Amino acid sequence: MARSWSDARQNDLATRYRDVRQLTQAIAAPLSDADATVQSMPDASPAKWHLAHVTWFFETFVLRDHAPRYRPFDPRYAYLFNSYYDAEGPRHARPMRGMLTRPALSDIMAYRAHVDAEMDAVLPHLSPPAQQLVTLGLHHEQQHQELMLTDLLHLFSLNPLEPALFEPRSAQAVDLPGPLHWIEGREGLTEIGDDGRAGFAFDCEGPRHRALLHPHALAHRPITNGEWIAFIEDGGYATPSLWLSDGWAWVQQEGVQAPLYWKPGEQGWSRFGLDGRQPVNPAAPVTHISLYEADAYASWAGARLPTEAEWESAAQNIAPGGGNQFDGSTCPRPYPAAPTDTLKQMFGDVWEWTGSAYRPHPGFRAADGAVGEYNGKFMSGQFVLKGGSCATPRGHMRASYRNFFYPHQRWQFTGLRLAKDL
Repeated sequence: MARSWSDARQNDLATRYRDVRQLTQAIAAPLSDADATVQSMPDASPAKWHLAHVTWFFETFVLRDHAPRYRPFDPRYAYLFNSYYDAEGPRHARPMRGMLTRPALSDIMAYRAHVDAEMDAVLPHLSPPAQQLVTLGLHHEQQHQELMLTDLLHLFSLNPLEPALFEPRSAQAVDLPGPLHWIEGREGLTEIGDDGRAGFAFDCEGPRHRALLHPHALAHRPITNGEWIAFIEDGGYATPSLWLSDGWAWVQQEGVQAPLYWKPGEQGWSRFGLDGRQPVNPAAPVTHISLYEADAYASWAGARLPTEAEWESAAQNIAPGGGNQFDGSTCPRPYPAAPTDTLKQMFGDVWEWTGSAYRPHPGFRAADGAVGEYNGKFMSGQFVLKGGSCATPRGHMRASYRNFFYPHQRWQFTGLRLAKDL
């Protein structure tokens, strides 16, 4: 018998649910209980906590509210694995997540299996609003898949043994990409924000609205490691006139002299990654830089960071599938041999800093209830990044996506693309 539209959609959602949940467990598969327990800094969370938190999301917002017969796996987990939802009550302090030696990793995997079994049973019977919550939960879990990788990278970087989570890939090309070319952007009124074509968007990506663009151009590719080395060698980290005041204070206080995970050596610079310590590839996009560093480099290069509207307007007709989306890769690709008259590597290599504050789009309204706390409450003091990185999973990138971090943060795969006024 032919499936109805609703049957097909529910079956597709069930398949997607299994795929996303399985990928999370595949990322965690190489970990020991100790690997999954330790928290390397307050900005990061243990892998064990990520595994449980995304499960808590489905248990709390789907099973509790839309499956009346459901009983929690362990009622204490509501306190342990709530992240920042004040409407859901008190929670374990974020900087103390690494102290949760119990429950064990095996207990968390049993928790996931329990919730997955219950979700499999209820998915065919969920109402459209509940299905939307499942979809939100899956995109939420994809965010945590990326966070798991970058948090593990930071954790492993603090181990003097510098262990690798994944086997190194084969040697990459080191042919330098040549000089930057400038691609002129749109001018005048344009529209940005979610237009519904992506099929899913977080609330902060909308509503669609008009933005005024002045004459400008974007670099055709991100800045490379080789270009960053030139910035270092020219005294970029020692020239206060290049830096924002807060950035210069940060450089001095933290003793920053290079991107995070870089080390100098007799054979040149090396970087630490999920594949262990490897030589810096001068042809690959620079990554693990803060907004302060990105802005200083732009000043040194006689350029600036793009605005969110400039970047998004330029990327709207570029397929997000063209990047180095997460499939086991662990670092950005070198610039591909390609024409220089179009924008390259907009998606899937590094998150690109913009000069735009993370603030609401005109007309934004947070949703009612706890899920309304997802994005809106963080629209203060952070900057927008665009594009997605080599750790961003498939199906999770689009032009309207708004990632956001504080200007000093750089443990994510963050890089930059230059812009200039015309």
